[in-house]
Amino acid sequence: MKKIVLTFIAFCLIFNSFVKADEGMWLPMFVSRLNYVDMQKEGLHLTAEEIYSINHSSLKDAIIQFGNGCTGEIVSAEGLIFTNHHCGYGSIQSHSTTKNDYLTNGFWAYNKSEELPNEGLTARFLVRMEDLTQEFLAQLKGIKTEKERADKIAELSKKYEGNIPKENGNEAVVKSFFNGNEFYMFVYQVFKDVRLVGAPPSSIGKFGADTDNWMWPRHTADFSIFRVYMSPDGKSAAFSKDNVPFKPKHFLPVSAKGVKKGDFAMIMGYPGSTDRYLTSFGVQLAIDVKNPNIVKIREEKLAIMRLSMNADPAVRIQYASKYAQTANYWKYFIGQTKGLKRLKVYDKKKELENQFDVWVNSTAQYKETYGNTLKDISSAYAELAKFELQRWYFQEAIARGPEIIGFSRNFSGLAKELKAEKPDNEKIKKITDALKTASDKYFKDYNLATDKKLLASMLNMYYTNVPKEQQPELLINIASKYKGNFTEYAEVVFKKSIFNDLNKIKSFLSKPNAKAIEKDMVYQLMNAFYDNYFKLNDQLKQYNEMLERGNRSFVAGIREMQPEKKFAPNANSTMRVTYGQVLDYYPADAVHYDYKTTLDGVMEKEDPNNWEFVVPAKLKDLFLKKDFGDYAENGKMPVAFLSNTDITGGNSGSPVINADGELIGLAFDGNWEAMSGDIAFEPNLQRTISVDVRYVLFIIDKYAGAKNLINELVIKR
Repeated sequence: MKKIVLTFIAFCLIFNSFVKADEGMWLPMFVSRLNYVDMQKEGLHLTAEEIYSINHSSLKDAIIQFGNGCTGEIVSAEGLIFTNHHCGYGSIQSHSTTKNDYLTNGFWAYNKSEELPNEGLTARFLVRMEDLTQEFLAQLKGIKTEKERADKIAELSKKYEGNIPKENGNEAVVKSFFNGNEFYMFVYQVFKDVRLVGAPPSSIGKFGADTDNWMWPRHTADFSIFRVYMSPDGKSAAFSKDNVPFKPKHFLPVSAKGVKKGDFAMIMGYPGSTDRYLTSFGVQLAIDVKNPNIVKIREEKLAIMRLSMNADPAVRIQYASKYAQTANYWKYFIGQTKGLKRLKVYDKKKELENQFDVWVNSTAQYKETYGNTLKDISSAYAELAKFELQRWYFQEAIARGPEIIGFSRNFSGLAKELKAEKPDNEKIKKITDALKTASDKYFKDYNLATDKKLLASMLNMYYTNVPKEQQPELLINIASKYKGNFTEYAEVVFKKSIFNDLNKIKSFLSKPNAKAIEKDMVYQLMNAFYDNYFKLNDQLKQYNEMLERGNRSFVAGIREMQPEKKFAPNANSTMRVTYGQVLDYYPADAVHYDYKTTLDGVMEKEDPNNWEFVVPAKLKDLFLKKDFGDYAENGKMPVAFLSNTDITGGNSGSPVINADGELIGLAFDGNWEAMSGDIAFEPNLQRTISVDVRYVLFIIDKYAGAKNLINELVIKR
């Protein structure tokens, strides 16, 4: 276990002076230099090069960015992928109908010909990462304004990304770290043919649903199975019947040996976003404005969707993925606010800032470099806070609100081209063809009645809660004309708009014209909100730039103030490594949570009258017969376990790997008591919840009877 000696001002913000802390989403490129000695002390048996290498196969070659927001791992020589059920949920939903309801009944391909293609789903492999910090900083030196700096970074990023040949699925992206103090380029190979292979029914893969979400103890088999395909000559290719299973450089053997308390556990994946360097000003704004309003808006959206889903099985399938995505972070922000308050994160951040201020004023050099840092941050937040409510109401009630608004925005490019001085007919055809395809996909999972209710409700919430001087003039006029009755307004809009009906859209796209788009009530409403949002953002530009400059200076300063501390950068959807132990925890006085759960707990939670806790008959039968195959431990079927590793959203589906580089579980959640973890890591409380891979194997083998998949794995017993 890593030993980190903490001073009173330690940034990891924990209670004890000396603790075993596992904070850190570490870049794999630097594992050898920053982490390897600690990892060996904790029990790792691999070399650093076996974790990350650009010259030889390594663990990194088995880890993929799955789709746009999850992680997966290659577990066979034929490109088989394990990831979370909730990561595959959208694909499972897209193939589901009332006749073939794979969400309810599960899906299993018993041979490769039965595997289902998924348009737009990708598997992204990291080829290498490069440190460009010195090259960037040398050319950013002397630049005074944030706009000029941002423009130069964009120019340099484009240059370096452009140097990577775009062939065989290769692509590159440059990202900044430590709030713009360091820069790295990531080179990927992207495969575009990813097929659904298996998924348990939601009663197993989503057992506990919203009630158990973010909670421990957990009893969810949160996994689904996909496969990567490539062209016959081994290249990245779009879906084709001629494609063949992908041959990986490395795949993870699966351990059926089990886990025990204190075992080494390592997670590799693509964590999405953290804000560990957020100041006390940002924490206060999150507690007071951001979090409670996101919760309030999402609660209303969920209630509307739930009403429609309960009334109609077809709508339930259409909105299953949308509902799950909305619900996930609705509960997250409830928990984060509670955690920030309970763990006194504001006070701890404030203490760090006070210590930083003392350090800054200790020498003339520090004062010259960092003297305005906290002042810039404070001044920026003072102005930005005035518009924070408007910002989140736009994001949640409008941009992520009624689907018809976002759908109409897709037609902006077509309207612009149609109005051009010399319209490009070839370009117009290309745009309309793309819109036809997108419309077919959109309307498959669209319910007019539900979206109409969402429009009325979201407009009413925005009008009621956002300061009137920050609202679009059109919304003020609508409220006046309809006397605040947004339900009546929504009826009129949906009666007249072309954007709520596939046939209307197809008819329009056969003979498109700019007037039909620009006169549409929905399109006008969309433009009014977006124009208003961008106008307000322009007014706040100087304060956003001031905050960006202040945050960059603050992060640079605390790193300089604590030269002996190893700092991990915030998550930003790039590959990271985190490590620790399989471990229990004590969430409160006189309360202890064990590090593992079993199938017994599933049966204890069973409630046939609550869809979240329904247990399939076959699973009950296997339990009663104790028919667990080779996957049980002391007569009990393991389900999930805890580790004190450091993950966040984006790590969903990440492999939990033992000391020998074998798969022992799939990470899928964090725990309720440490929901403030994206802002402040709490090592005494922070735990990763993972499904035990033995439960995954049991469901595949004994429940689904998919021996073809079991035989494909390399299982270590």
